[in-house]
Amino acid sequence: MADGLTLYGRLIAARVRAQMQYRVSFVLEALGMFLISFLDFLAILVIFTNVPQLGHWSVQEVAFLYATSGLSFAFTDLLIGHLDLLSRWVRDGSFDLVLVRPRGALYQMVTADFQLRRLGKAAQAAVVLAYALASLHIEWTAGRAAMLIVMIPAGTLIFASVWIATICIVFWIIDGQEVSNVFTYGGQYLTEYPINIYDRWLRRFLAYVVPMAFVAYFPSLYILGKTDELGLPFWLQLSSPLVALAAAGVASLVWRRAVRHYQSAGG
Repeated sequence: MADGLTLYGRLIAARVRAQMQYRVSFVLEALGMFLISFLDFLAILVIFTNVPQLGHWSVQEVAFLYATSGLSFAFTDLLIGHLDLLSRWVRDGSFDLVLVRPRGALYQMVTADFQLRRLGKAAQAAVVLAYALASLHIEWTAGRAAMLIVMIPAGTLIFASVWIATICIVFWIIDGQEVSNVFTYGGQYLTEYPINIYDRWLRRFLAYVVPMAFVAYFPSLYILGKTDELGLPFWLQLSSPLVALAAAGVASLVWRRAVRHYQSAGG
């Protein structure tokens, strides 16, 4: 484990140094992502010009949801967003080269790229989070402060697990990446809003099948001290770290099963 992390750090550092050779290009691309990311938040502000609340959530509270979800997804995209290339690797046979190397296939895929410009997304979400925290009157406790710290890495792990598990469809359907995008990019969009505004089937899907509700909604209820309009058990508000670990376990099983299928099919 330590050896793998050390090697990962060296590989990422090398990629960062390479990208920093073109500083102007990096700054422009990161700034572009920063500005484009504001369009989604602008859509939220437009909604609140017509309604005072959205499912009993104020604009500042929805901004908190948006920001925490956005930070988690931005870090996920930074770390493993290039898994979207897996379909191409499978199609042109490049994945065969991954299988004959000594490191694990997923490890090699994760270290295959690292686009620092994606930090522009994280910076935009951080700005919105600062606005939300400054506007909300949160009664801080040790538990709430700890949850704020934990929910971002937990949300990142949930997004990453869903990404890894769903992208495996390309081992069966080579052009199935769009199916994965429905759960990853589509799921991230849904987490920007309180799930109590969705239909019952979608709420259950986000809470119990693809655990997107644990990225921002449930932790935010606890931090903001809000009553859950759905009447769900209180312990769900504290469960994001455990759900993240469970999701990672499921993603690991799905990945190994998919790779074995690819190998048994002869590539």
